[in-house]
Amino acid sequence: SCSTVLKTLHFITSPLSDEEGNFSLAYIITIHKELEMFVKLLRAIYMPQNIYCIHIDEKSPRYYKTAVRNIVNCFENIFISSKTEHVVYAGFSRLQADINCMRDLVNSKVQWNYVINLCGQDFPMKTNKEIIQYMKSKWNGKNITPGILQPLHMKHRTEISYREYVHSGVPYLYPGKTRKAKPPHNLTIYFGSAYYVLSKAFVEFTLTDARAKDLLEWSRDTYSPDEHYWVTLNRLPG
Repeated sequence: SCSTVLKTLHFITSPLSDEEGNFSLAYIITIHKELEMFVKLLRAIYMPQNIYCIHIDEKSPRYYKTAVRNIVNCFENIFISSKTEHVVYAGFSRLQADINCMRDLVNSKVQWNYVINLCGQDFPMKTNKEIIQYMKSKWNGKNITPGILQPLHMKHRTEISYREYVHSGVPYLYPGKTRKAKPPHNLTIYFGSAYYVLSKAFVEFTLTDARAKDLLEWSRDTYSPDEHYWVTLNRLPG
């Protein structure tokens, strides 16, 4: 029951400071296994002033999906992504899962400031307050998308067209023989982390800007597009 969940897991039910109460964060958590680890992660990052979008891999067992939904339904500020994907490692579906959650988050009533994406095997080393203070002091409205110009040994990821295959029931990406066209709008491709901290304004930009939309479409048959998409867009002038 929800009362048992709240009591036994000791979820925080009110902001721990005025600073935190006035600075809401959004989280995207993509999960597919290890329910207990997910609950521990959620318990560690949960704050009632924040908002959380959970993306459950379509391939996950029914019992797992049901268990996650039962927990999520206990909270008004946690929800399951309205559109879920069959996630393939290093495939476009991993990037699409984040974007699905972003669309839901920008339409939420919570006026969040930044979004942070996590997977079910992550765990925080900082408190909610420490995370907020770090963003305010060092970044102050900027996005955290670490990356560099795409190295030569990584260029195959965006120069060759990749396709998803299923072998023995396991989906995976395999390079084809087709070379891709150059990136749209003469964009310079950067390479970095699939994990980020993004401002709400930047998220709204990525969901509406023509360059962002065209880059997203171009990235559909690349390898691990979440490692070049955000970092490339964040380096556009302005």
